[in-house]
Amino acid sequence: MARNDKRRHHDDPSPDPHNKRKRSTFASHLDVPNLPPTIKTLCEIIANTPSPTVEDVLDKTLIRVSQETVEQVLKFSYSHPGPAVKFFRWSAYQLNDKHSPYAWNLVVDLLGKNCLFDAMWDAIKSMKKENVLSLATFASVFSSYVVADRVKDAITTFDVMEQYGCKHDVFALNSLLSAICRDGKTIDAWQFLRVVDGRIKPDNDTYAILLEGWEKERDVANAKKTFGEMVIEVGWDPDNVPAYDSYLITLLKGCDGIYETVNSLKRMMERGCNPGMTFFKLAFEECLTGQNLRGAEFIWGAMVGRIGFRPDTHMYNMMISLYCYSNETGAAMKLLDEMVYNGAFPDIQTYNILFEFLVKGRKLWEASGLFNEMVKNENVLNHENCRAAVRVYMDSDDPYVAIKFWKYMIENHCSDLSETGNLLVAGLCDMHMLPEAVKYAKGMAEKGIQVTPFALSKLKQILIKARKEAVYEELLKKCKAH
Repeated sequence: MARNDKRRHHDDPSPDPHNKRKRSTFASHLDVPNLPPTIKTLCEIIANTPSPTVEDVLDKTLIRVSQETVEQVLKFSYSHPGPAVKFFRWSAYQLNDKHSPYAWNLVVDLLGKNCLFDAMWDAIKSMKKENVLSLATFASVFSSYVVADRVKDAITTFDVMEQYGCKHDVFALNSLLSAICRDGKTIDAWQFLRVVDGRIKPDNDTYAILLEGWEKERDVANAKKTFGEMVIEVGWDPDNVPAYDSYLITLLKGCDGIYETVNSLKRMMERGCNPGMTFFKLAFEECLTGQNLRGAEFIWGAMVGRIGFRPDTHMYNMMISLYCYSNETGAAMKLLDEMVYNGAFPDIQTYNILFEFLVKGRKLWEASGLFNEMVKNENVLNHENCRAAVRVYMDSDDPYVAIKFWKYMIENHCSDLSETGNLLVAGLCDMHMLPEAVKYAKGMAEKGIQVTPFALSKLKQILIKARKEAVYEELLKKCKAH
């Protein structure tokens, strides 16, 4: 692929109309701010110059390039394969035909992703002559064929790669299987594994790739078959965490969900093998969605007690939520107390979910204590919890705590305050706390919070009875003014 090579498909690669090509969105130099001026200039020439004149325009710039410059420009030129290849040849003249292996691989990938497969193979032949071919080159080819819905051509490439000096080993096999599975064609990868059975022995990564494919496709039945094969072929290996993660996550999405996952997790741990944090996080999300507290408790015990993983704040929040939804706020509070000792710190979600259910359960002493801790730790009680607190403390004949929450609410929230404020004022009237009712009604009016006719009628009634009509008239005037 040197500059004096005049074959047409090197000069101006054009897509084969028979290729099935999936529309791709390629990275552009326009997406990256503050590119070095030289790289930006070269990218703009490639993007805006027809292939036949690219080399002449490049010559006129008098720009000198390095291997690294060529690599950067090629990465942003996938949308313009013809001019990009011309740039590659032009820069070879400056570099004495000493392109980096990475630049060669970029050209092969660029051509392949544009379905310019004839030109791609010509580049591969040139790489063979330059002795810069590697498995990375063929990994790119596998991917390009698979994305173009040409899995058979990807497999054929695997079959011929030894002719180009690349071994038929498990690393090459895994590279092919990975490309196929990434594109949602795991069944093709699994079938090809059977074709090479006896020639290439699969390893942990082989099965991890297949199981990740089944996970993405949510294929529980084939995941079970593949997992069974893995146990027979490579045995139980504590280091095979990605495979265990993918398998258990796939089971989570099955019809038996948590039940089957828990049973498989037990079996796995009996053999000294454990999944990783990827599985545990998704498992708790699934338990939370399905309100499965007992399954979550087993998984939590396995993660914290047996394996020794330290949950993060998000995981604590999910477990606390599950306890709250199951009306086990005592267990939830216990988790809150132990969080810090495990290096996880309560956040706004932790406090709000706990406060919500403590108030719902009328555990008001605990709710007040939690609120004080929350404010001390600079977390904000949400609007709904403030409203619920005012209502519940008023219902429980504890108006001064209700007033405390009202003051907090108007300091930390600026909208949708009328309903709660009027509930407080009406409740204070019912409790014959006239000075307080007037005070907070005036405060509402001054802040532009509507005092409803219902609350005003209660105030009017109690003020007239106390012979304080003037106070009512003053309050009414304030309400109309604001």
